[in-house]
Amino acid sequence: MWFQWSEQRDYIDSTWNCGYLLASSFVFLNLLGQLTGCILVLSRNFVQYACFGLFGIIALQTIAYSILWDLKFLMRNLALGGGLLLLLAESRSEGKSMFAGVPTMRESSPKQYMQLGGRVLLVLMFMTLLHFDASFFSILQNIVGTALMILVAVGFKTKLAALTLVVWLFAINVYFNAFWTIPVYKPMHDFLKYDFFQTMSVIGGLLLVVALGPGGVSMDEKKKEW
Repeated sequence: MWFQWSEQRDYIDSTWNCGYLLASSFVFLNLLGQLTGCILVLSRNFVQYACFGLFGIIALQTIAYSILWDLKFLMRNLALGGGLLLLLAESRSEGKSMFAGVPTMRESSPKQYMQLGGRVLLVLMFMTLLHFDASFFSILQNIVGTALMILVAVGFKTKLAALTLVVWLFAINVYFNAFWTIPVYKPMHDFLKYDFFQTMSVIGGLLLVVALGPGGVSMDEKKKEW
């Protein structure tokens, strides 16, 4: 956004007819919100506030860039929200760690449902990668991908399924979104670059699933009771 300030500003101005000042203010707010939220998350300071701020940025982008009417981009933005939900759940678990040994079933309940919501939303990213054609590779990819998505969503063999999806999604991302092979002046360079880093964010969310597990609302957790 910093290196394409004028393009971003002109796009918002032409789309919403809001004028130079408001368009520039929007781009600045968008840039500042993303940078501030990411710095706070990486430095482990005020993580919950940073997550809420980044939720707001995603919602703002969804409306401002008309993502709401593009199903593919909307599902990918929701997948980003899923990653943030998992990060929010992880920050809540850190906040409760000082009470180790004390029963906190009621307190941890919101965290469990955040993990469930995060897992389900992350699956939306993979739904955008399904290809409906008759080639053997596409059919195989759809079958394997759908099976892994269902496992992550219901929380069965979750860590293994999530780790497999991480490897699969990373390989697909590097192969299909290789923006570094496209000249900078071509519009496709920006599209692929956006897709590449958005996909990497979802991979980060899946790595949180691998690290933290599926949470209480999952088949893996219910198996312990059986």
